[in-house]
Amino acid sequence: MPALRDLVAEELSTPVDSQVTGMAAAIAAKYGQASRAVLFYGSCLREKQLEGLMLDFYLIVSSYREAFGKTWLAPANAMIPPNVFYFEHDGLVAKYAVLSESDFYRLNGPETRNVSVWARFAQPSRLAWSADAEARSAAIAAISRAAPTLLAAAGQVDGESPLDWWRRAFSLTYSAELRAERKGRSGSVVDADCERYERFSEPAIAAVPALLARPTSWARRRVEGKLLSVARLAKASFTFAGGADYIAWKINRHAGTDIELKPWQRKWPLLAAISLLPRLLRSGAVR
Repeated sequence: MPALRDLVAEELSTPVDSQVTGMAAAIAAKYGQASRAVLFYGSCLREKQLEGLMLDFYLIVSSYREAFGKTWLAPANAMIPPNVFYFEHDGLVAKYAVLSESDFYRLNGPETRNVSVWARFAQPSRLAWSADAEARSAAIAAISRAAPTLLAAAGQVDGESPLDWWRRAFSLTYSAELRAERKGRSGSVVDADCERYERFSEPAIAAVPALLARPTSWARRRVEGKLLSVARLAKASFTFAGGADYIAWKINRHAGTDIELKPWQRKWPLLAAISLLPRLLRSGAVR
């Protein structure tokens, strides 16, 4: 049986479109020596489609101070990670989230109740750029924690198949975030690549027992996760170019709504973010 770390390393090294690696390199160049790794993930990776969509990246940096200098962005990233930014390169658009190496390792593990990072990196991702072998090794080590953390947090159910365990685990994580996604989205993540999750099941499950002793309260995760999502959304309205437009685009794309922003919402992005939440909740897209 391949070790989980070996499977993660193999998956991260799978080649991606040259436009993806070009954008990843451009994002890394923006932060110079602070850049350690750029990870590509999300729907564009699953669907193998780039045109007309917003690509998703995580930029891993050595420290927030080195990445942002003495600006307010450094403490903001430390207090409510991650910061999220808009980026354009070679005709494509993307958003990228920024985490330090230490936060990336921590947020992929069971020591954090928030699901945001480990739920994403229990899914496939690609190492689109890395500074050196040490940075690559650190990314592999951090991401290798994600799948066992996800499965441990969901807990094991007698008689449940591994794929159903994955599906249930992702469903729980979706309920702990403000996510504008259609019903059944969590299951489709697994069903889109069942073979991948079957390969990862045995080594990921083997790493679970040591984590199961940690108490899990999904009610608490849901409350804290939704509050944190609101805080991140509010912060993104400042760090993200056209933040209010992005929020509306995100809701429209995933919930099938047709939100059109008013002039005041573009002028006051924080208030716009708050004003959009009731409509998002009423849509039934957030579980």
